[in-house]
Amino acid sequence: MTDFTNQTAIITGGAQGIGRAVANRLAKGGARIAIWDRDTALGDTAAEEIGGGAFACDVDVSDWASVEAAMKATLDTAGRADILVNSAGIAGSNRPLVDYPVEEFRQITEINLLGTFHVNRAVVSAMTDQAYGRIVNIASVAGKEGNPMASAYSASKAGVIGLTKSLGKELADKDIAVNCVTPAAARTRIFDQMKQEHIDYMLSKIPRGRFLELDEAAAMIAWLCSKENSFTTASVFDLSGGRATY
Repeated sequence: MTDFTNQTAIITGGAQGIGRAVANRLAKGGARIAIWDRDTALGDTAAEEIGGGAFACDVDVSDWASVEAAMKATLDTAGRADILVNSAGIAGSNRPLVDYPVEEFRQITEINLLGTFHVNRAVVSAMTDQAYGRIVNIASVAGKEGNPMASAYSASKAGVIGLTKSLGKELADKDIAVNCVTPAAARTRIFDQMKQEHIDYMLSKIPRGRFLELDEAAAMIAWLCSKENSFTTASVFDLSGGRATY
């Protein structure tokens, strides 16, 4: 188990899914967990179950003022921010682009891409001041390849990949690593937003023949968050079970 003693990890969407799995793993390594989630009740429950001084902040990542307030509360409580794992996101509905609701496309982009910008922007100053940081943004294999009937999700996740590469290069002369992962689908509550035919399509594209397990994602992300990852930055790590072609 990687040692995260005396480090504070901010995990957006940390109340469930991949974010929760990462929170559990980092906490076992000694990190203090700050769960940023808009599901306040679930966030509080997760923090209580994780223990070790974990706490939750009510955050809407698409709202800059909300993110600013959560950053202030986190620094007031923990004093520092060493790790950011940005896992908050939504899938949206599955339909042809020509029929895609304009407002829903905007909402997905605001949460998945603008939200990533907000939380990355919020933590960079603190990490720069302490001359250390690790950022991992959760993108998707859809951001590499594009899923049909999911233009908003695919486009927003492609944007997360581009943002990660840009920020990683900006901070490359500092001990702040910025990377992202591109998971294939994992069985989380995000499946509730998808049609069964789209779920079946995603599974059919995975050479492993199964969906990603949450602990598998957490294992890779934990290494990217560690001090051992002292060189790699502005990079994309595949978690697609062999689906990705690049």
